[in-house]
Amino acid sequence: MADLRNYQARAVNAGTRTDAAIDEGLRAYMLKVYNLMALGLVITGVAAVGMIMLTTTNDPAAAVATLANGKMLTALGAAVYGSALRWVVMLAPLALVFFLAYRVNSMSVSAAQATFWAYAALVGVSLSSIFLVFTSQSIVQTFFVTAAAFGALSLYGYTTKRDLTAMGSFLIMGVFGLIIAMVVNIFLQSSALQFAISAIGVLIFSGLTAYDTQKIKEMYFEGDDALVSGRKAIMGALTLYLDFINLFTFLLQFLGNRE
Repeated sequence: MADLRNYQARAVNAGTRTDAAIDEGLRAYMLKVYNLMALGLVITGVAAVGMIMLTTTNDPAAAVATLANGKMLTALGAAVYGSALRWVVMLAPLALVFFLAYRVNSMSVSAAQATFWAYAALVGVSLSSIFLVFTSQSIVQTFFVTAAAFGALSLYGYTTKRDLTAMGSFLIMGVFGLIIAMVVNIFLQSSALQFAISAIGVLIFSGLTAYDTQKIKEMYFEGDDALVSGRKAIMGALTLYLDFINLFTFLLQFLGNRE
């Protein structure tokens, strides 16, 4: 009887040690995901600020074009924001993110990571145009509001015991509907539709933040080698990065003060 109790005690201790090792590995994995995402956001911010400094000027002699709100553009600014080159700036990040999503399983961790950094920089270049529309103060304020909301939503997704799969599938379908509405509004230029798109966009990407966090957590497997784990972390960081950027841009429509 004593031998049976000793065996049970050893089994419980072994199970406790295994669970602790899994929890420690999961925390390290999620921390890597968040660190990669955060560094991607830093790169995006630096690229956006650097781009707007190169494309605008306060010197009338150096300006080649002036916007209706008084912003003066350099020759580079006129090319990037006022010519066909703007479509390249807008579509280049999309092309690169599709490339990363489809090729990540055949790439090394360093190559996938470098592609993510390049994508984050291109998004920053594309997002630099918000400085032509909104005040810098409101952009910064909206960023911190987004960071607080994102943190709370991601924490919920990480800690909740509720299965968010059904909600996530519904929200992903909503993203496709949102894209269609945005394309339609390019031609309609309806302020009411734009308001609705922004409101729905905030709700969709708020929900996706929680859902994606839970999905990334469930993707963790303690038996993964460094290559597989590294790829998973990069794709997880990319997913949360996209949620953050989209949540930020939609919130900016509500909280941003226009120039």
